[in-house]
Amino acid sequence: MTEAAPLADTALPAGALLEQRTRRPSPPPPSRRPGTLLGGLLRTTRPKQWIKNVLVVAAPAAAGRLFSWAAAGRLALVFALFTACAAAVYLINDARDADADRAHPTKRHRPVAAGQVPVPVAYGVGCALAVLAPALAVRFTAPAVAALLAAYLGMQLAYCVSLKHVLVVDLAVVTTGFLMRAMIGGLALGIPLSRWFLITTGFGALFMVSAKRYSEAVQMAGAAGATRALLSEYTTGYLRFVWQLAAGVAVLAYCLWALEEGGVPHTGVLPWRQLSMVPFILAVLRYAVFADRGTAGEPEEVVLGDRALALIGLAWLAMYGLAVADW
Repeated sequence: MTEAAPLADTALPAGALLEQRTRRPSPPPPSRRPGTLLGGLLRTTRPKQWIKNVLVVAAPAAAGRLFSWAAAGRLALVFALFTACAAAVYLINDARDADADRAHPTKRHRPVAAGQVPVPVAYGVGCALAVLAPALAVRFTAPAVAALLAAYLGMQLAYCVSLKHVLVVDLAVVTTGFLMRAMIGGLALGIPLSRWFLITTGFGALFMVSAKRYSEAVQMAGAAGATRALLSEYTTGYLRFVWQLAAGVAVLAYCLWALEEGGVPHTGVLPWRQLSMVPFILAVLRYAVFADRGTAGEPEEVVLGDRALALIGLAWLAMYGLAVADW
């Protein structure tokens, strides 16, 4: 006696049966992630991104003004205030994009989209930080610091609302955010910002930002809608042009600074300022390897994860420090 065929197979027409077998199930709706509200708020502020705010020491380091308790305390406060401003932007952005993030395969797990942090709470904490950080800057730092923090908040919130959808402007806004980080330490300590410092920092930031966009475009080619919508408007050729141009200008500006005839002559054994060009150029070339491969989508992971790049960076820091000490 033969066994009867399953009813599910015989009850459907052949076309419907094929569609049933080949159709992929839709992803389940996001569920509330386990964890506390405080933990969700902390994750929403992107702690891994805090490393970017170390740039607040760039100008004081270039001027040799790091080695005093007063300067260290002022820079620690500025770091905390800038981190609070960045956290405010992340919280407000995630609250605003909660509905869209729930439909995204990765962003759906963000605490706000997943329901761990209620949208009103994210808005409330974000707005509180956005008001508190500049207010504390007015009380404890220079007025220029408070003004720059307020300008950063306004620019980043405008980016979240509309500017991230505007070609080229999105690159300029993110780059300017990095430049503001590098400038604010100098403003806090009253250090004049040199033209070479600003040019090198600005185009170095543009190099990393455009390399990140290029890597995202390469990795998500053919998967429209899976990442930033604006990436479909850029071509990989254009983004490659931008990061190559930015890298070239950053290297040129740094070399002009190192070779500047009007600079203070060195008093040490070796011309450390000129020698620091070597690791700087090597670092740019090494990072460009990841950009060219399309694997520079997470700059902090590239910088911290590549041993060769880390060693080159340490060599540059040592030479740069000796150059500053010679002035």
